Amino acid sequence: MPAISTNDLKNGITLQIDNNLFTVIDFQHVKPGKGGAFVRTKLRNLRSGNVLEKTFNAGIRVEQAILDKNDMQFLYKDGDDFVFMDTATFDQMNVSPTALGDVADYLIENGIAIIATHDGEIVSVEIAVTVELEIANTEPGLQGDRVSGGRKSATLQTGKVIQVPLFVNIGDRVKVDTRSGEYITRV
Repeated sequence: MPAISTNDLKNGITLQIDNNLFTVIDFQHVKPGKGGAFVRTKLRNLRSGNVLEKTFNAGIRVEQAILDKNDMQFLYKDGDDFVFMDTATFDQMNVSPTALGDVADYLIENGIAIIATHDGEIVSVEIAVTVELEIANTEPGLQGDRVSGGRKSATLQTGKVIQVPLFVNIGDRVKVDTRSGEYITRV
């Protein structure tokens, strides 16, 4: 593992601290009037998602974790596992739903995800910020009710349930924000 100075920290760098992987989400170099300079950081644990604040003395060395990021295409579900194929080498990999987290709610066949691994362990899965999915089930819409702002539950083709406007019907394609799970627009 390469060691880097805390002076070289940037957002998005992955560090290995106490056998855990953390991504730097915020950092601030502080030089008080008295005493030595230090670096105040916010770190996200890649395994649990928890955010912690940690302070380092300026100039000390920390272990940088190198992640392998590959574009992977989702092929199909095999039991509970999701089967992905590396788009460069065509190697296939089974991924458990726990490793995918919320991403599993938005995956459709042939969809592309960026899977980051460290020593063979999946540490993060990224997909596009918005996806277009088909409405598989919802109550019928009310005729003429286009601007009232009312919402109803709808089940997407992946099984995820979201809130949509009253005019959305079964078979409609909608754009969904994968970070919040919110309806954006009908396509």
